Amino acid sequence: MISYITAPFKWFFKLEAASGLVLLIAAILALIISNTNLSSIYFDILNTHFLIGTDNFGLDLSILHWINDVLMAIFFFVVTLEIKREFIQGELSKPKQALLPIIAAVGGMFVPALIYIVININAVDTLRGWAIPSATDIAFSIGVLSLLGSRVPISLKVFLTALAIIDDLGAIVIIALFYSSDLQFIFLLLMLISFILLIVLNKFGIKKFVPYLIIGLFLWYFTHGSGIHATISGVLLATVIPHRKNEKDFSLLLKLEHFLSPYVAFGIMPLFALANAGVVLDGFSFNTLMSPIPLGIIAGLFLGKQIGVFVFSFISIKLKLAEMPSNSNWVKLYGVGILTGIGFTMSLFVGNLAFTDNVNYMDGVKIGVLVGSFLSAVVGYLLLLIASHKKH
Repeated sequence: MISYITAPFKWFFKLEAASGLVLLIAAILALIISNTNLSSIYFDILNTHFLIGTDNFGLDLSILHWINDVLMAIFFFVVTLEIKREFIQGELSKPKQALLPIIAAVGGMFVPALIYIVININAVDTLRGWAIPSATDIAFSIGVLSLLGSRVPISLKVFLTALAIIDDLGAIVIIALFYSSDLQFIFLLLMLISFILLIVLNKFGIKKFVPYLIIGLFLWYFTHGSGIHATISGVLLATVIPHRKNEKDFSLLLKLEHFLSPYVAFGIMPLFALANAGVVLDGFSFNTLMSPIPLGIIAGLFLGKQIGVFVFSFISIKLKLAEMPSNSNWVKLYGVGILTGIGFTMSLFVGNLAFTDNVNYMDGVKIGVLVGSFLSAVVGYLLLLIASHKKH
């Protein structure tokens, strides 16, 4: 029974550990390129527009927006498939097991946002970035944890995975509710019609992906025109992908998840990091870190995440609402809490949405996210390493 539950996670950890390394390389490459003579070429390429379709019916987006709006819709599609599977038959399907990561994730979103708001309270324009430090990069956090190998019990890896998945769910809700603007009624209506058609496909038991894909493409187009961020279309499409009722039945959800996960982990996310992590460091100083946006993000990711996750977990365990992960202790749980401060790609993504109309703030966002994520990764890793040695 235990092996049945943990087998999918072991496969997932191997995938995420490797993709975390690829993400790191992509981010470093973006930083190097943006601070060399290739910088102008790098930014010019990202801002280059190309059209798919016709002038009357087509998409004319910059390469950066093709990555952030189109490819990231696929990322959120896969993330939502994972969330759906976990709630149906995974670790989140059992209330007692799901409660700890759910409560911890709430703390890990609330406290960082509160810290950011306090630091930016007198800067109205920058308050829109309150959700940036609330995110967790699942690939990086699991990647760092996996470097410790057997020193960390599988229960903590399951806890971090579930927490990061719930974090992603929280990010999806935040994007839909707080980062939508200039809503267009006609496109919203066409979105609704498309989604209803997808539900009909599900109810009729259609298990071929092509019909879902065709309607899903229209759903993306209508979502993009509605004022709601286009990535939400990936979320909506994933919710109607059918999953099996019995263990022996075919599952379109599992087939798509297993097929797309490597492309997302080793293709889309590194490409996103390469396109979004580039920041010019000319003139960078300690005072740069002390400006409201980077300071709020660094404090939120590095301090707010660990405080929120650990305090909310501690209270829930002490009140017997949830159980301590097996073969773990408070120190190791705290170490994992620190790792949730690795916001990286998800924080950068939310930052892009928060300051769409104020791109001048994005350098501060990138610096804050990179520094906060780096501190969380290093300190979290070292604490867990020390905790594992003390055991021996």
